[in-house]
Amino acid sequence: MDEILKYFPTLSDLQRSQFEALQALYIDLNSKVNVISRKDIDNLYVNHVLHSLVIAKFITPVRDTAMIDLGCGGGFPGIPLAIIWPGCRFHLIDRIGKKVNVARTVAEAIGLENCTFQHGDSGECRQKFDYVVSRAVMSLPDLIRASQHLVGSKQRNKLHNGLICLKGGELRDEIAATRRDVLDVPLSDYYSEPYFETKHLLYTPL
Repeated sequence: MDEILKYFPTLSDLQRSQFEALQALYIDLNSKVNVISRKDIDNLYVNHVLHSLVIAKFITPVRDTAMIDLGCGGGFPGIPLAIIWPGCRFHLIDRIGKKVNVARTVAEAIGLENCTFQHGDSGECRQKFDYVVSRAVMSLPDLIRASQHLVGSKQRNKLHNGLICLKGGELRDEIAATRRDVLDVPLSDYYSEPYFETKHLLYTPL
């Protein structure tokens, strides 16, 4: 939790309590449904929560901005972003129902009222959003193809509607394969922890 406060020191009391509750919730739920690597659960705040929150370093959305977390797994990055941006709306979707149930259970337990959930494929979602957010789900070209129909045309924010995803490793081939303008931001621009040295945020307008 200290790592969250290091980079987000102005959290409200409610936001602090919501973030603090995540550790016990995920440890309990992960013992029943493996949504986080067993060896990684002790690093929840850096490797999952803080990682997700880098999107909040990259953009500051206006109120009522709508985002879909594509391939949400147990709720990352959607749940940390829903905590940090209570005035925005989030729709979390995943093909694996038990993972969606974990995310829903966490959101309900901490009192998040700005999240909806869907068990299914992105092609089954008929809503429109300002941004698609995603974390380590599929290759960038595949992710763009899965996201295009989800992005609406109305522009609410300074940053053009599009895809914001979190990835690691060598990404040059993936980026080149999109044949699109892709902004590649190293997470070491925002965070000093060693975990983030090989992590990137990729943004492409859609």
